Amino acid sequence: MGRAYWDPEVETMDRGRLKALQLERLKKQIERLYRTSPFYRQKWEAAGVGPDDIKHLEDIARFPVVTKQELREEQANHPPLGRYVAAEPASWREFHPSSGTTGAPVGTVWTENDVEVITDVTARTLWAYGVRPGDILQNGFSYGLWVAGMSVHYAARRIGAFVIPIGAGYTERQIDFMRRLRPTVLTATPSFGIYLTEALAARGIEPEQLSLRIGAFGGEAGTEAPATRHRLEEGLGIDAYDYYGLAELGPTFAGECEAKQGLHWAEDHYLIEILDPETKDPLPPGQPGALVITHLTREGTPMVRYWTNDIAVLDEEPCVCGRTHARSPGGILGRLDDLIVYRGAKFYPIQVEEAVRALPELTPEYRIEVEREGGTVRRVTVVAELTGE
Repeated sequence: MGRAYWDPEVETMDRGRLKALQLERLKKQIERLYRTSPFYRQKWEAAGVGPDDIKHLEDIARFPVVTKQELREEQANHPPLGRYVAAEPASWREFHPSSGTTGAPVGTVWTENDVEVITDVTARTLWAYGVRPGDILQNGFSYGLWVAGMSVHYAARRIGAFVIPIGAGYTERQIDFMRRLRPTVLTATPSFGIYLTEALAARGIEPEQLSLRIGAFGGEAGTEAPATRHRLEEGLGIDAYDYYGLAELGPTFAGECEAKQGLHWAEDHYLIEILDPETKDPLPPGQPGALVITHLTREGTPMVRYWTNDIAVLDEEPCVCGRTHARSPGGILGRLDDLIVYRGAKFYPIQVEEAVRALPELTPEYRIEVEREGGTVRRVTVVAELTGE
C-alpha cells in the first residue's frame, strides 16, 4: 500500500508544533483581514477586538461568530459578492456558490493558492480512505452547484487515480460504468449510495460482480450511522467512509481514516471549535456542541469563526492510525435547527434515520411528521414503508 499518509510530516505533527503553526497562521489571517476586509474590520471593531488581541489560540473566543445569514445580507447590501472577499480580483480563479437549499446561495471565491490547498487537503482525505495511484474513481459528487465534485476530481488526479467524472444522478449510467469500466472507488451522497444498492439488487447484480473497494459518502448526514454504513457496505461490497465539507469552508476537508474512528480535521488549515449553542462559550473535548470553523490559510473568501449550525464533539487524542490532528468521533451528530423536543425528550432526525435503516423490513427512506400546538410539539409520527419482501 506504500506510505501510510499523504503528508506524513503534517498529519503526524506533534500537537505542540501544530498549535504553534495554527497560532502563527491565525495571527497572519486576522491581520490580513483587518486590512483588506471592511466586513470583518467593522464587525470586529464593533465587538472591541482586533489583531493585537490574538496572543494565544484561545483568544479567538473573544471574536464574534459569523453566520450564513450575515453573509447573505452582506452580499445583498454589497453586491455581487460582499466585502468578505479578501483577495484582489486579478487573483480569483474559481467561483463556487452554496447550494441555496436554506436560502439565497452564498458565493465563495478561490484563488490559485486556495485551489492548491483544497486539492491537497482533499487528496489527504482520499489517501486516508485507502485511495492509491492506479485506482479508478467514479465521482458521483455533483460538478454543479455543490462543488465537492471539483475538489475530488482535482485530488484524485493528483494522487494518480483514473477519474470517471459522471457527477450526481444518472443511475443507469452509474451502473453501466461500474460494470464496464470497473471502478474501485465511488464517491456520492449516502442516500444515493443506498439507492444504488437497491438499483443493483433489482437488476440482479451482486456486489461480488463489481470491482468497488472503497466508498466515500458526504453532502448529508448518515454515513457514520452504523445501520447506514452497513447497508452501503453490504450492498456495494465496500468499506464505506464518512466525508464532510461545506461550500463556504471547503467541500471535502474532513474524512475518516481506515480505522473509522471519526472525522479527521486538517488542523494546519482549519481551526476547529466546539461551542455551547446558547452561551457560545468554548466546550471541553468530548462534549457535544456547535461546530465553529476558522480558515487559517484561505485567501479568497476566508471564514473566521463560521457558525456551521452542525453539532459535533472534538477529540484531540491521537488516532490509532497515528494521525495527531483532532477528530470528531461519530461525525456530525445533527443540526441545531433540526432538534425536536417532544415531552422533554430531545432528538435529531439522524437518530430516527439510524433506527429506520437498522430494520431490514423497512425501506431506507422515511418522513417525520411533527404536529405543533401553540409552539409545543404535540405529536411526532415517523412514516416509513415496508420493503415488500
